[in-house]
Amino acid sequence: MSEKLHTWLAAPQADAPCTVIAEVAQAHDGSLGTAHAYIDAAARAGADAIKFQTHIASAESTPHEPWRVKFSAQDETRYDYWQRMEFTPDQWAGLKRHADDAGVMFLSSAFSLEAVELLKTVGVAGWKVASGEITNIEMLSAMAATGQPVLVSTGMSDFAEIGIAVDAVRQHDAPLCVFQCTTQYPSPPEAIGLNVLGELRERFGCAVGLSDHSGTIFPGLAAATLGVEAIEVHIALSRDAFGPDVVASLTPSELAQLVSGVRFMETMNAHPADKTSVPASVLENRKIFLKSVVASGDLAAGTVLKRRHLAAKKPGTGVPAGKLADFIGRTLARDVSRDQLLQFEDLKA
Repeated sequence: MSEKLHTWLAAPQADAPCTVIAEVAQAHDGSLGTAHAYIDAAARAGADAIKFQTHIASAESTPHEPWRVKFSAQDETRYDYWQRMEFTPDQWAGLKRHADDAGVMFLSSAFSLEAVELLKTVGVAGWKVASGEITNIEMLSAMAATGQPVLVSTGMSDFAEIGIAVDAVRQHDAPLCVFQCTTQYPSPPEAIGLNVLGELRERFGCAVGLSDHSGTIFPGLAAATLGVEAIEVHIALSRDAFGPDVVASLTPSELAQLVSGVRFMETMNAHPADKTSVPASVLENRKIFLKSVVASGDLAAGTVLKRRHLAAKKPGTGVPAGKLADFIGRTLARDVSRDQLLQFEDLKA
């Protein structure tokens, strides 16, 4: 599976499929069984990848780390929470095997060098760098040194800071994808910043993606029309699930909608319309929906046609309605009946 991600990001192609990543983050709330359930949910929804976060509390934090949102009644400190979110190496390996069996790529954001080493042993399809780790150049370099794709979120950085991270990754020639990201949970529409995608691609000459925290499918669909290489969204098994990210997440059914929509957008973009001629696929429909010139009543031969003698009616198998004016002032060569489709052969020369 890692080769698939590597190929997509190493040489982005206009017609390459977009990688849809289902971000679990801490939605499992420390339950290994729930973490496995998320893999199945993401696979059923059609996601290409499942992404976790690998936290080792003693390696990434201190007991003094403040809460972003104090949501957990059972964890006195943020440090306690990170400890509760830890899985053992064997448990991480089991999640990786499950993802492989389910046909989704396994990703996890590392938050320390120790987590990088752990994930090296487990095996990941690529490295996802959280917005808060973009200045951790030593860790980015360790990831890039593996040669695997590096996916960098930029929710808290400007172009200058992003450029430093990009340079660190490129020193190791690792495939790179830079994500527009808004670190708000949920992100309001005025904060999504799809306009940044084109500038990221132009500035850094790499694949681009959208890491969306809106809790809706709309930004992802819009990004797909712009040809991004990857879309990442949080997933929650239910709107009633526990955790601070639920309001910024998609449910499995919404994720399935997003995936279906992205594939629809890709097919649509791969088949541009050609208005220089009428497509063969609609020729039969023209006969049904367009109108022809017809007689508005029974008319005798020798009638000099006036506008009141003529009408435009379906089907469109006769002289097109746009030529109705060509009949006015002409003389009928034969009797015609009401609603008869008129032909130029019905007129005197």
